[in-house]
Amino acid sequence: MPNIKKIVKYKKQQAEILDKIINILELDDENSTTLYELDTNKNKQKKILDLIPDIRKYFSYACMKGVREPEKVKRPHLSIIKHIMKSKYNIYNSDHRVIINDDKIRTTKYIFIKKQLKIY
Repeated sequence: MPNIKKIVKYKKQQAEILDKIINILELDDENSTTLYELDTNKNKQKKILDLIPDIRKYFSYACMKGVREPEKVKRPHLSIIKHIMKSKYNIYNSDHRVIINDDKIRTTKYIFIKKQLKIY
């Protein structure tokens, strides 16, 4: 009997993990978040990294270095977000400025747009 691919076998669990990541990110009205927010919010980072055992179980993670070797990646949480979200979302990034305590901080803004179903 051939092995069933994880994308087919664990479709429900993968959708649940995707939903967890969306809830952790707390996207704004534009469905976006900033790199500054992700880098400074250690709680969000921890929650995403805590999903690694489930991601290893339910996803093929050979191409996800943030899951395979998180200690060797500068931002494993960002790697995980991008790889998991790209299945259902187009991810766009742009240069962005935020003002924190009268300091202008240059960062990257990530915008998540849900993919449309293709109808032929």
